[in-house]
Amino acid sequence: MTKFSDNPSEKPPTTPITKASKQLANSNFSLRHNGPSQTEQVAMLEALNLDTVDELIEKTVPASIASRALDLPAAKTEQESLAYLKELAQQNKLYDNFIGMGYYGTYTPAVIQRNVLENPGWYTAYTPYQPEISQGRLEGLLNFQQMVMDITGMEIANASLLDEATAAAEAMTMLKRMNKKSKSNSYFVDESVHPQTLDVIRTRAEYFGFEIIVGKPETELNLHEVFAVQLQYPGSTGEVKDIEPIIAQAHEQGALVAVASDLMALLMLKTPGEMGADVVLGSSQRFGVPMGFGGPHAAFFATRDAYKRSLPGRIIGVSQDSRGNTALRMAMQ
Repeated sequence: MTKFSDNPSEKPPTTPITKASKQLANSNFSLRHNGPSQTEQVAMLEALNLDTVDELIEKTVPASIASRALDLPAAKTEQESLAYLKELAQQNKLYDNFIGMGYYGTYTPAVIQRNVLENPGWYTAYTPYQPEISQGRLEGLLNFQQMVMDITGMEIANASLLDEATAAAEAMTMLKRMNKKSKSNSYFVDESVHPQTLDVIRTRAEYFGFEIIVGKPETELNLHEVFAVQLQYPGSTGEVKDIEPIIAQAHEQGALVAVASDLMALLMLKTPGEMGADVVLGSSQRFGVPMGFGGPHAAFFATRDAYKRSLPGRIIGVSQDSRGNTALRMAMQ
């Protein structure tokens, strides 16, 4: 590391700027993105009364966690990095999945894509979490909420959760809050729940101090005292089973029930709401969002009206503006 003079009048040596040096700077990630310039480093060190950046690091990073020199290869240019990433991507192998596990091939008709998803009248530059959003987007979210309510058979739905797995984790924590009668910290998860969903549930539960019990609810639920149960309908292997007796049994044991489901399947199956579920959640990927090696794909989350004050996410509602006209707004968040 270069040691700079204590004399503020002395400036660090400069390198003549040439066309070649400009091209080098444009292709070098570290020069384009990382840290202060040499002049800025001088000003920073003078303000701190230090001589070198190494000295700054020594004084700020505890010795117990300071890393030794890393054995790293030489940095790549942007072009080299893109070529390397392309080479890695070509190693992906595409397979057909006939089971599902929450992700399915979809087709979005061009007329829907162009006139709804890509129509500026339906969106603005703002996210759906901000009040400055267009009425068209709010109408789309309101329609989504109503569609979810109709398909799941539940009383209220939101329009802002990230994906099925995190929605399931939110359901677990919400049901713990709502189940005032149960003193248990155990959460029963059906073994047919998607593995990626179970992973997120386990992670969230660890920091809340919840015990996760995985098993067959038909035969094992009565062996445990739990505050809530997570079911999958249809299951991760595609199996469709009657979950109404399981929901009834859970309620008899003083537990609440969350059901992870599939909107397209619910167009044909008896809805969880009809069977007494307390929460219904899942992914809306089946409604036209292509698979993209990970997602996320927007979740849906529906529950009882009595639980609306504890519902995670945001709800779009119908209101009136100052002139008495119908207006859509963020009703709850």
